[in-house]
Parts: sequence; C-alpha cells; structure tokens
Amino acid sequence: MAYLAGDIGGTKTHLALYQEEKGRMVKLKDEKYPSQKYPNLKTIVKTFLKGEDISVKKGCFGIAGPVKKGKSQATNLPWLVDSEVLMGELQIEKVALINDLEANAYGLNMLEKDELYTLNAGDPEAEGNQAMVSAGTGLGEGGIFYDGKRHIPFASEGGHADFAPRNETEDELLRFLRKKFGHVSYERILSGPGLYNLYQFVVETKKERETEENLKKIQEGDSPRLISEMGLSGASKACTKTLEFFASIYGSEAGNIALKMLALGGIYLGGGIAPKLLTILKRGDFMRSFTEKGRFSKLLEQIPVHVVLNDNTALLGATYYAKHII
Repeated sequence: MAYLAGDIGGTKTHLALYQEEKGRMVKLKDEKYPSQKYPNLKTIVKTFLKGEDISVKKGCFGIAGPVKKGKSQATNLPWLVDSEVLMGELQIEKVALINDLEANAYGLNMLEKDELYTLNAGDPEAEGNQAMVSAGTGLGEGGIFYDGKRHIPFASEGGHADFAPRNETEDELLRFLRKKFGHVSYERILSGPGLYNLYQFVVETKKERETEENLKKIQEGDSPRLISEMGLSGASKACTKTLEFFASIYGSEAGNIALKMLALGGIYLGGGIAPKLLTILKRGDFMRSFTEKGRFSKLLEQIPVHVVLNDNTALLGATYYAKHII
C-alpha cells in the first residue's frame, strides 16, 4: 500500500510517496514545490504523481492553517483546501487534512534520538502533556495531550495570540510593530518575516548601528537568511542583536505554552529556524527566558526542551497519520 504525505506551507509544498515494506515505511519519491507559483494543492499533487505507476490508497496533508471539517483556508496562501474534493479529483481512497503542527507532533513518533538536540534535560522521568512551538514561515503552536498511555496531538492557533512584552525594550518593540500592523501577534516576531521586523526595530531605534552596505543587502535579498548568516558569523552587530532578541522572545513564548498546556512531558521546537540558530539558542538567553516565570520558575526548570533537527518531521507525521489514524 502506498501513502501520500504532504507538508503544505506558505513558502513551499513538500510531498512524498511512501510504501510499507516488511513493516517499514520506505520513501519512493520526494519533491518540493514553491507554493506561491501554483493555483492550488491539486495541481501540485497531480504534477507530483504524473507518470507514477502506483496506486495511492491513503493521503494526509499537514497544512499551515486551521482545519474545519476537512477544509482549510491556508494562512499564508490564497488556497482553500478540501479533503473531500481532493479524494474525488485525485482518486485516493482516503484523504485527511490536519494542521501542520499536528503533523509535526505525530512525526515525533518516527524520530531517532539523534534527530533531537536537548537544550534542557529537565526531569529525567518527566511525564505528562507535551507541546510543540515551531518558528518558520509563520509561528505554529500545538499541544500533545497525554492520557496516561499515549500522546495525542491537537492543533491550536496560539502563534496569532497577542505579543506580551516583558520589559521596556519589548514595550518599545510592541509600539514599533503596532504602528506597522495594528494587531501584534507572536508570529510578527517569531517567524522568518518576524526576523526582518526585529531587525528593522534594532536598526531604526539604534539599538545597534548598521552599515549602509549591510542594510541594502538585507533589504534587497533573502532577509531572514541573510540576518541569520550575518548574525551568526558576526558580520553585522545589528543582525547578532536581532538573533539575541529573537532567542529571548522565543524562549519566553515557549515557556508560556509550557504553562498553558502544563507540558511537564516536554517542549519541542520544530520549524526551520531553531536548527539554524542552535548556536544562539545554546547561549542561554532562550532557557533563561523560558524559566523566568516568577513562582513557576522551578517547575519550568524541570521541563525537558528539545530542538527537532529533522526538517522532514511534518512529512513523517502525515505518513504516520495516514497509516495509523485514518
């Protein structure tokens, strides 16, 4: 039996075809497509499956956006995706549509130990709910409920909740972003575009000086990538300051989620940004902000925190869901 898995994001759509062989899932094909260049998901899937002489029985797509009754209006794409329509047009027996954070969380079941980096070991016997926070094109957040025997992921749109400043500098950041966007969510900071928003704040409020050459390069290029590279290498003090701000606010929001979900079993950092900024996350600002929660600081110190290193985790989770859930 063949399974079709998809990770649908605002930047790219990643599809893979798996087949079960002797109890193992073997990848047959794997392609990435620029989401914005296609009118809908159906077109991408048909392109992906063209020429494949294999019968796909089940498919599951993790999508960046809320899913209601098998339908989703993607958050960062002009697509309405409908699982019933996909079943009919693609002639697949069963198709499920789940939130991308659910897919990532289900993917944890298929990771090896070396595909996680532990920022905080916490309590070695930690047990209970878990949660995932994933900064990438957007900010995804999801819970993983523990029923005493197994962990069950569920979606949320917590990344769009109000940004809560913790000090005068972050008060200033909130005012800066409010002028640009009106409503300021955590996603306006903890995402690829958010990195650029933070960088603009650092430069325009003179938290750190920037050269005209660097400024122009970042404005005209792939801003998130350049800010990360120049910040990590030390080529730009403004970029380094941006990454430090990012890590601190990321840690604070991860701590917020840990409290809201009572995620005593662990926090997982998914998405594409955390693995790239591991050097910054390891410096201490992330975990300091994670645990600085007043009377609950000691509790948070005991929570394990892991960075997911496998960037195919959502695909693995979609495959897991297709095989075990639908």
